[in-house]
Amino acid sequence: MDAQAKKIGILTAGGDCPGLNAAIRGVGKTAIVEYGMEVLGFRAGFLGLINNEYITLEESALSGILTLGGTILGTSREKPYKIVKNGDNGREKPELIKKNYKKLGLDCIVCIGGNGTMKTANMLSKEGLNVIGIPKTIDNDVWGTDITFGFDSGVQIAVEAIDRLHTTANSHQRVMIIEVMGHNAGWLALYAGMAGGGDIILIPELEYNIRSVCKKVEQRYEDNKPYSIVVVAEGIDHPKNSSAARHIANAIHTYTELETRETVLGYIQRGGSPTPNDRILATRYGSYAAQCIAQECYGTMVAMKNNQITTVPLEEVGGKLRLVKPDFRLIAKARKMGVSFGDEYL
Repeated sequence: MDAQAKKIGILTAGGDCPGLNAAIRGVGKTAIVEYGMEVLGFRAGFLGLINNEYITLEESALSGILTLGGTILGTSREKPYKIVKNGDNGREKPELIKKNYKKLGLDCIVCIGGNGTMKTANMLSKEGLNVIGIPKTIDNDVWGTDITFGFDSGVQIAVEAIDRLHTTANSHQRVMIIEVMGHNAGWLALYAGMAGGGDIILIPELEYNIRSVCKKVEQRYEDNKPYSIVVVAEGIDHPKNSSAARHIANAIHTYTELETRETVLGYIQRGGSPTPNDRILATRYGSYAAQCIAQECYGTMVAMKNNQITTVPLEEVGGKLRLVKPDFRLIAKARKMGVSFGDEYL
């Protein structure tokens, strides 16, 4: 089929993160300017496909959004294949998506999102729809790519917070615990902790011992380093009735009797304008996705591998997570600098 005749849709699904608008712009502008495609933007993620709610994205509508946080299309955590009640076989919503896809005469849907979005995108691809995925998340845990857009922005926000905590921790000689996002993957905690000069970094992939954490804090105190910065990922092992930061803070205070304070960054990490690196990465991903559509390279996710933009099959991505390996080079370097991961005395 001639690329000039193609009609495509774009949606953003899952949690918001900086760079979504840059990716929308990258897809849309390249599709319109380079390939003469017609571009529709579906509202609120997969809900837009289910309810047939969309807007036509003219080139003018894509101007001025590069620096904006959030997404002009809106997002949701709608999972079309989720069975929500007894007797629901999970087919009603996918059938609506297929019906609307055909009714609109779409040639491809670009799904911008994280792990859950890629899983749904793959399932839609197996239904016979032409789909291309673009990976985003501040957690950096999408399998098949070396980096997701949103990660650099999340690290910058976390590091700015850690920098500020250093001054108050030093002034009051306290132990400061800062909790960042990352349910299963510790990329954000690791990179923010290293860039922010964290003394202890706790991530889900490495089992920690609270006695080891406390011993590190006490050792610093004995070495005339009367304050410590502890960076924790929200997904580390801790009681469900408490935040990870609160659990670690209470334990340190109990065992060492040192004054502790905790800070949970929460959704602050996902908001605001993307960093220049994320703007560029999201733009490159978006533009490459448009190129893939022109070449009819469907059923794939745009990815970065060894600093080169490429694609990986969606069927290899869905349901997998990219986790920090215990022997990851940055962890090894951190240990040589005296950074603790809470596992020294296991």
